[in-house]
Amino acid sequence: MRIVIDCFKQIKGIGKSIGIYNVVFNLIVNLVEYRRNTDDKHIKDSAIIVLGNKYNKEDFNMEGVEFIQIDNYNPLNKIHCVIWELLAVSSICKKMNADRVVFPRGFCALTHPVRDSIIVHDFIPFYYHTHFPETFNKLENAYIMNRLRSSVKTCDQVIAISEASKIDIVKYCGIDENKITVIHNGCNKMSHDGEKVLLSKTYICAITSALPHKNAVGIFDSYQKYCEIADEPLDLTIIGISDTSCMELPEKIKSKITCYKFIKENSELHKIIANSSIFLFLSLIEGFGFPPIEAMQLKVPVICSKASSLPEIVGDAAVLVNPKNPEEVAEAIDDLVNNIDKQAELIAKGNENIKRFDWEDKARLYWKEFTKQVRFNETEKKHK
Repeated sequence: MRIVIDCFKQIKGIGKSIGIYNVVFNLIVNLVEYRRNTDDKHIKDSAIIVLGNKYNKEDFNMEGVEFIQIDNYNPLNKIHCVIWELLAVSSICKKMNADRVVFPRGFCALTHPVRDSIIVHDFIPFYYHTHFPETFNKLENAYIMNRLRSSVKTCDQVIAISEASKIDIVKYCGIDENKITVIHNGCNKMSHDGEKVLLSKTYICAITSALPHKNAVGIFDSYQKYCEIADEPLDLTIIGISDTSCMELPEKIKSKITCYKFIKENSELHKIIANSSIFLFLSLIEGFGFPPIEAMQLKVPVICSKASSLPEIVGDAAVLVNPKNPEEVAEAIDDLVNNIDKQAELIAKGNENIKRFDWEDKARLYWKEFTKQVRFNETEKKHK
């Protein structure tokens, strides 16, 4: 079997898809590893072919993969990307005698000469269309929404990374939910230097960004409320924004906040999270949500938004709060800071929860889906 994975548009550090880039990279690594270790001859004899570009060759041209660098199109040129995505990729896959092509960004080609799988990460463009219509270019966002709908309806196979994403797919695309398979993302093992000592911690760590759905405003509002009710409030370290200029905060509170726009080295990021007392994540919508899981791996108790996919991902291993209710969040922070037993309980539950996101298991599930022969129904065939 010849499986082609379209990574032509994946460029690390460019655009909004760094999370997708990392997921796809780890998926390919673990598909290769699972194939190496399996006794299933059908999988053992399968070829993994990655269509990439000169920018991602260093990452994706790995042992066990046939890497094909696409030079006729420029992944930094939007017109080239549209032509590639709509037409060129399917023609190339047909010439390569591919048995299945995988589109990890959720957009398949207009024509379907070979069986195709799309991985749908989220429906955030639809959320922005409703809640933050002025944030993105309306024409570009409309194109993305239409492409997602079309791809979901006409592709051979839909894989969603959470039950929440599956619900959104059915809601916005009106397809039979039986066409959708949910496979949670895997998480790489993380560690940090130093011993975990709860009583020595002096700050809360939060991850956000300037994008409205990441809810930086909610974090600041909640922290201000926390400082008002706490006897000795902990400092706040926030990763993802450069400063506090987006908020009108008292100077006394601003002096307790440290901001990092970006932390280049993972080891430094892990150290900051691991040495915090509490990890705070108040996103309004997530297709999956890696940060709370990463904090659990680093043995930090988590307070997490109960919106979208996040309750599904964190399970009972986090304190769930309404991200739009600063008073509720503030009380949860204050309660947890002063309850060492609860912190220890959440850390123990987090250690169990992260076992659900083992990459080896996810690779097995992906192989199971990729080797299926027929998925789409007769109605959908007529659209092809």
